[in-house]
Amino acid sequence: MRDVIHEALKKRTNAHVEIRIEEKTTTSVRFKDREIEEVSLNTSLGGSIRALVGGGWGFVSFNDINNLDKKVDLAINQATIINAESLRLSDRSPVEHIGVSDLENDATAVPLHVKTQVLDEYAEIMGSNSAIQTSSIHYKDAAITDIFASNDGTYIEQRKADLALRLSALARNGGDVQQSGVSLGSNGDFSFVRKLHSDAQAVSDKAVELLAAKQLPAGEYTVVLDPILAGVFVHEAFGHLSEADHVYENQQLREIMRLGKKFSGKHLNVVDGALVPGLRGSYEFDDEGTPSSRTYLIREGELVGRLHSRETAARMNEKPTGNARSISHSFPPIVRMTNTFIEPGSTTFEELISGIDYGVYAQNWYGGMTSMEMFTFSAGEANVIRNGKIEETVRPVMLSGNVFKTLEHLDCVGNDLAMNQGGGCGKQGQSPLPVSNGSPHIRIQQCLVGGA
Repeated sequence: MRDVIHEALKKRTNAHVEIRIEEKTTTSVRFKDREIEEVSLNTSLGGSIRALVGGGWGFVSFNDINNLDKKVDLAINQATIINAESLRLSDRSPVEHIGVSDLENDATAVPLHVKTQVLDEYAEIMGSNSAIQTSSIHYKDAAITDIFASNDGTYIEQRKADLALRLSALARNGGDVQQSGVSLGSNGDFSFVRKLHSDAQAVSDKAVELLAAKQLPAGEYTVVLDPILAGVFVHEAFGHLSEADHVYENQQLREIMRLGKKFSGKHLNVVDGALVPGLRGSYEFDDEGTPSSRTYLIREGELVGRLHSRETAARMNEKPTGNARSISHSFPPIVRMTNTFIEPGSTTFEELISGIDYGVYAQNWYGGMTSMEMFTFSAGEANVIRNGKIEETVRPVMLSGNVFKTLEHLDCVGNDLAMNQGGGCGKQGQSPLPVSNGSPHIRIQQCLVGGA
C-alpha cells in the first residue's frame, strides 16, 4: 500500500496533496428492555484525498482504493476551480511513523457472545425493577487502521481503538416519567465493561427515586458540579469557543477570545490535548499528520491558547496544536477538541461544600446547547446542599447563563480530577467524534438554576 500511495503522490508539485486510507471494523449491540434489539459487525475500507491549490481545497472520498492517481487528479482539479485568496499551511517537518498497538483487554478481541452475555446481565438488572417502564443498552466498539501520507514526505500509520456504552432506564408513575442514565467509554479497553453491575442497579434505582423527588424552585444558587457535569460544561461552553476556525471566522468572537484576557482567578487552568495518554481523544498524530500536543487554553485564569489545524495556525500566526480531526475518511479534517479538562486544585470536596448554607449539587448530564457565550445544560441528577451537607434528592435541574460570567463566579476547584469518556462530540455534521472531558468538583456562585 505504501508504494501505491507513493506512486500517486509522485511528482505532484503543483499542489499540496494528502492521502488517507482507513480500514475500520465495528461491533454494535443494542438491548431494549431484556431483549437484544440489534447486533451488527461491519468492516469497511476506504479513503480520501485532499488537495490545496492557491486558496482552494479539493476533497474526494472513496470506497475503492484503486486508481489513486486519478483520484488525486480529481481533487486537484476541484481545488483549481475555487477562486479564493491564497492561503498557506503552518510549517511542519516531514514525519515517518509506523504505530504499534499495545492495548491490553482489546474489545475487538473479545468474542461477540461474551459481549452479549455481559450486557444481558445489565439488561436483567435494570429490567427486574417493576417500576421501570423501559430500559436500553447501546454498546459499540471499533478498531481502526489509519494511513496518512502527503507529498511533503510525511507517511504515518496509526492503529486506534474506541469503545462507547450507555445504560439508561425510564420509570413511570401514572403520567409522571423520570429517567436516568450513564454514558461510559474507553480507548478500546473492554475490562471496565465487565464490572458495571452496580452501575446498572444505580441507573434503575435513580430513575425510580426521581419519581418521589420534589422540584427545586428556580433561582440563583451556589452550585457545585460533579466531575462529569463540570467536564461537559468546560467542553461545550468553553472548548468550542477555543476552536480556532470559530475564532478566525467571527470578528465578535475574536474580540472576546483575545489571548491574554482574564476570565477567572488563578485557581482555574483548562487544558486540551491528545498527548494525554490512554483516553478516547488520545492519539499520536492528527488527521493532517501534525504531532499531538497538550495545550493550555486557560492558565491561572488567563486565556493563553486555542486549538488549531495547520490552516488556522497559519492564518492567525500561531503554532499548530494537532487538533485537525475527521470522524472518518468520508470527511475532511476540521478543528476539534480531544481530551478537555480543568486541572485539579487543592480543595477537598468536604471543604468545597462546607460553607454553603443552601445550594445545589448537580451531577451527571442529559445534554444541552450553546450559542456563542450563552449556554444551557441539563443535569442528570441533583441534590440540595444544606448547611454544608449533601441532603435530599430533587428533580434534575437546568443550568444556564453566560460562560464568561460563570467563569468569573467559579471560585473554587477541587482536588479530585476525574475524566468522563462517555458520549461524543458533534460539529459540522461529524458526530459522534471520540473525545473525553473532565474536571474536579467545582463551585460556582450565583448560577441560574431552573427545572429540567
